[in-house]
Amino acid sequence: MPSILTDKSRVPDDKSLGAALGPAFRIWTDLRFAIDAAHGPVTPEWKHYGAKSGWTLKLLRGKRNLFFMAPGHDCFTIAFVFGDRAVDAVGKSNLPQNLIDELRGARRYAEGRGLRLEVRNKTAAARVLKLVDIKVHN
Repeated sequence: MPSILTDKSRVPDDKSLGAALGPAFRIWTDLRFAIDAAHGPVTPEWKHYGAKSGWTLKLLRGKRNLFFMAPGHDCFTIAFVFGDRAVDAVGKSNLPQNLIDELRGARRYAEGRGLRLEVRNKTAAARVLKLVDIKVHN
């Protein structure tokens, strides 16, 4: 899902994010805080990838890319890329089987396998935290 924030001249701020995300804004901020507390410091970097893609927040731990966050209407999408060790760790985790199958079935690129999750609630946010933990440790 592309970002709904597409105006290249306006880097997203809390006001525009809150308006776009609605109730998911609290989940967005809680998730960012939890990741920084568990694996910080984490550096946010807003990127505009074009008129169709809009603004996406890239989160970095040091120089390592953790994932991308794209704001949507009342939700946001998280995009991960996992290397082979992390894919194996996800497969051994207690995450939902459909998520594990989606990752294992994803096309393999030089950077790894991609996985996208739509986040609308705390359950999805908890899965994101688990995936970040796996990525950091693998």
